[in-house]
Amino acid sequence: MKDSLADQVYRTLEQEILNGVRQPGDALTELGLCSQYQVSRTPVREAMRRLETAGLVTVQPNRSAVVAGVSAQDMLDIYNIRMRIEGLAARWSALYISEEGLQALGKILDLQEFYTAKKRPEELHRLDTDFHRALYSDCGSPILTDMLTGLHHRLQRFRRSSLSDPERAARSLAEHRAIFEALTAHDGDAAETLTVQHICSARDRLAALYPDTVKEKV
Repeated sequence: MKDSLADQVYRTLEQEILNGVRQPGDALTELGLCSQYQVSRTPVREAMRRLETAGLVTVQPNRSAVVAGVSAQDMLDIYNIRMRIEGLAARWSALYISEEGLQALGKILDLQEFYTAKKRPEELHRLDTDFHRALYSDCGSPILTDMLTGLHHRLQRFRRSSLSDPERAARSLAEHRAIFEALTAHDGDAAETLTVQHICSARDRLAALYPDTVKEKV
């Protein structure tokens, strides 16, 4: 089924916000968006309501909407949440993953190794997404899969920044291979521990880039 105009406006704005094209604090006016996307006010208003529900914009009566986006503090919180639940997903995946699932992960890792050597961050971002999606999609829990899909979606800008560093990209590849070996051995304890360590490593590197804007919760 073809997306409605409201769906199209929503998805375009969502991607622009999550990828940092539209920055926190940027104003979004109905007339400006109608002109830009060549649509009427109705789909723009519906898209803005959905973005407000998702926490990506703040809308005030009779005033322009303002981009809220995903802040550095949001990023840290999401990584901490992922450490708790993606580790569980890895543990369950070690129990449920099929031979076909392992083969798919192996192919992703081979491509990741190739593009790490080529220093291609955009490809690495895509493959990192593919690896984690394959990891938690085999956990046997649609609820956990949906939760992690949403969290990963909100981290696009930060994860792309992380993998632009060749040293971090190489380390990420090594960490992925260790997780893969644990899954291949169907070792739930190791899969969970290695996944938590992997997420913690990425979190700490990104948090160091925002020392004055993030606060670790106790």
